[in-house]
Parts: sequence; C-alpha cells; structure tokens
Amino acid sequence: MQIHYPDAWPTTAAAAIALQQQLRSQVITTDRLPDPIRHVAGVDAGFEQNGSITRAAVVVLSFPDLQPLDQALARRPTSFPYIPGLLSFREVPTVLEALAQLTITPDLLLCDGQGTAHPRRLGIACHLGLLVDAATIGVAKSRLVGHHRQVPPEKGAWVPLLDGDDTIGAVLRSRPGTKPLYISPGHRISLETALHYVLQCTPKYRLPETTRRADRLASDRKGAQGSKGPEGDNGQLRLW
Repeated sequence: MQIHYPDAWPTTAAAAIALQQQLRSQVITTDRLPDPIRHVAGVDAGFEQNGSITRAAVVVLSFPDLQPLDQALARRPTSFPYIPGLLSFREVPTVLEALAQLTITPDLLLCDGQGTAHPRRLGIACHLGLLVDAATIGVAKSRLVGHHRQVPPEKGAWVPLLDGDDTIGAVLRSRPGTKPLYISPGHRISLETALHYVLQCTPKYRLPETTRRADRLASDRKGAQGSKGPEGDNGQLRLW
C-alpha cells in the first residue's frame, strides 16, 4: 500500500481545522475503486495507559466470504488530544504504521468513525483515504452531526443523514432490533456503493465483520481503552 506520509502533523486544534478545510476539496465521493473487490479491511484504534498510547489495528478479510487473511497492530505515543471533530489527528499516525505492516493490500477500508458525515466533511475515513489513496468508508456507531428521519426496522433499511440541505451520509439498519449505523463515504466511493459493501460485510451482527475483528484486535490487551466519542466508538471498546 502506498502511504503518503505528511511532512508534519498539526499540533493545535486551529492548525488541524485549517488542514481539514484545505483537504476537503480533494475527497472523491464517486466510485473509483477496484473491480472486483477481493480484499476488505477493518480499521480501528484503542488507547492504553490513560490514553497516552494509541493502539491501532487493521484486519484484512477476503471478499465476499469474509475470511481473515492478514492483520497488523501498531502502538505509539498519542500525540494529539481528544477533540471532537479531530479524531484523525489522534489516531491516523498509528493507523498508518499498522497499514505499512500488511502483506496484503486491501481494496476497500472500513473505518470505525465518520467519513463525510462530519462538520467539515473530513472525518477519519476521508483523511485516511487521502493519505493512502484508497477507497474508504466511514462506519460509525453514533452521530456526530446532522439529522434524519426514523429508520424503518428491517435489515437494509436506511434514510439519508442531512446537514441542512446536504446529504452527508446514511443511517442504516444493519440488523433488526438494534441501533442503526451511520455510514458515509470516505474517499473514492459513493454513498450508495458504501451502503452496498457495508451490508455485504454485515451478514449476522450489527457491526460489519471488518469492524468486529479490528475492534477485537485493537482491544485485546488488558487496559486498552476507548475514548473516541461520536466520531468512532462511543465509550469503552467492546470485545466480540
């Protein structure tokens, strides 16, 4: 995987927001992904030692049968504070280290967090997609911004997530009787195609298999913590 490492990471909220405003115009929300998709990956992160260490996990699965093929784990000191809307600056440096360890390059990355469903349309899935020039999807468990109608109860039902007049994502019922997921394009993929692949990766549980397996790897060390808020996991990382 070709990774475009930045020369430097912002160290203040003002600098991070300015970079998001600069990068948002580079995000592609039309389908420019490999055909066929053979490998999908889940990306997740947790924290250790009261948040001072970031622990990032990537798990690659075959598609469409969703069998695990490759995985990587990276740990490094956390260099950016938790600030709502700026999750990528806290997690992506460690995620890039994990991606660099893979022996199989995924065709599509499903990120535990937002894509375009973000106040500045540059959630972690968008930012990561730009840095690795790959198709990415934001799969979040809670809403960061926007409003929506009630989602019908059956699996596969979805409604648009709106911010004013803009459709910034979708609210998807991935399993009957469970809370919906917030799906949005990250990079090089449309909303409709993102929904298709999320459902294909979610045969049984509320969360896609990519997310479940990456979450397990990211949180399998005693003391790993979750503190993402609505951009990603809402509260403690869970073992599945």
